[in-house]
Amino acid sequence: MKKLFSLILFIVMSISGLYGGTIKTFAEEGIGPQIMAKSAYLMDYNTGAVIYEQDSERHLPIASMVKIMTLLLTYEHIDKGMLSLNQEILVSENAAGMGGSQVFLDANAIYKLEDLLKGVIVASANDASVALAETISGSEESFVVLMNQKATELGMTNTNFANCSGLPAANQYSCVKDVSLVMKSLLKHSHYFTLSKIWLQDLVHPSGRKTELANTNKLVRYYKGCDAGKTGSTNEAGYCVSASAIKGNMRLIATVAGSSNSKERFASASNLFNYGFANYENKIIIEALSPLKDKPRVSGSKIKEIAVASEQSYYALSKKGEQSEFTINYEINNKIKAPIKVGQSVGKIIVIKNGTVVFETSIIALENADKQSFFDTIKEIFGA
Repeated sequence: MKKLFSLILFIVMSISGLYGGTIKTFAEEGIGPQIMAKSAYLMDYNTGAVIYEQDSERHLPIASMVKIMTLLLTYEHIDKGMLSLNQEILVSENAAGMGGSQVFLDANAIYKLEDLLKGVIVASANDASVALAETISGSEESFVVLMNQKATELGMTNTNFANCSGLPAANQYSCVKDVSLVMKSLLKHSHYFTLSKIWLQDLVHPSGRKTELANTNKLVRYYKGCDAGKTGSTNEAGYCVSASAIKGNMRLIATVAGSSNSKERFASASNLFNYGFANYENKIIIEALSPLKDKPRVSGSKIKEIAVASEQSYYALSKKGEQSEFTINYEINNKIKAPIKVGQSVGKIIVIKNGTVVFETSIIALENADKQSFFDTIKEIFGA
């Protein structure tokens, strides 16, 4: 009888796992935060270090988190001058006819590109996503090629895109680790935060009609410090979210996929944030563009010395209470000759942690040093 009961119990547990029933988490074993999702990932933004992961490379449908890549490519085209926020976009019938989550764009109407971005970022609009894709590549199919190329460039080895919206599609999948990588890249674009923090706002259509936009990322309102994120949900993917929060000089990215409901995805992301902020700290070791105390001398210039600084910042992530020894070596060129331009490298900084080189960057000029003219030299000689 006991053998029969054990067999039945084994079958029930197997079926439960197969069809997405109860998911055993590390938290149930007393390790890390409580996660109510198929997979989870917590990354430190500044260093890219992984703080926590659960089945992080598992191939899963990610629903509208696909749009993070759509947004990244759009912002990169803006950076390159190929698009502008005020650019007028003619919305096709194909884009306006997209189902699922939408902002109900009018076909053959003209919208500002920033409004389309707002529709995607705040309301997760499929119609606005396709309109952006068609603007950049002419068709969604061509845009998907760019998406997959960018995924390869970012090292997203467990991702394949089939559309720009996240609607269910054959052979479209990703993982929480890859989603975190593309979110990290998106967060480098400052304008994104202008829209990602919106809670409620009307989108005014060219006809004067209004659509109220409500942020699908509830953490923006209910988790202190959360200022960015992208949700996703379909029957196939369950409930997903990739969000970012900041506390002091530490920014975290939390991504969960495959939750049973919306409440569980936000609770899981919140638990990840709480775990990271409570147990880790991010110390700035080198601050970019902060003038160094010593000013190197410049020969053959109107000015005798120039202000310099590190080109890049360096942060160190560590568990609270953990001690690490850092040594910073400043190597400035002995013979700096004019002319020197702002941003020009004049040396390098090397950071050593516990005897190992962990970071290296250039020391750059913060001011110009023009070459001394013949008359400047004469004046100098005679003290004029």
